[in-house]
Amino acid sequence: MTIHPTLRYDDPKAAIAFLTDALGFVEQHVSMAADGSVGHAELSYGDGVVMIGTRRGSDPFDTGRAVLYVVADDVDAHHARAVSAGATVVQEPVDQPYGSREYAVSDPEGNLWSVGTYRPPVQP
Repeated sequence: MTIHPTLRYDDPKAAIAFLTDALGFVEQHVSMAADGSVGHAELSYGDGVVMIGTRRGSDPFDTGRAVLYVVADDVDAHHARAVSAGATVVQEPVDQPYGSREYAVSDPEGNLWSVGTYRPPVQP
């Protein structure tokens, strides 16, 4: 994996809890800043990593709302986990015309996480 999305949150601890509990990410590393906030966190899912930090308000690296896609082999089981963890469902599981089964949830700060079976090919 050579692209690692980075998201900034007002409450990154809540985001980390959501991503691990509802979507099955694994906490790999968390560094705290001097003020006690999350300075940098890395969460893995399969062979991907998303990096998490605290939104500062005037930092050029602060992110706005994002849409991210996560690949899962069993979308219905993944959806059931997210729902049982209290995720807000934006799109119930649906079979797409391009062959993917997908659903989507929003995290506590409005980022959308789409989960599906489609695996985009990487051209050499």
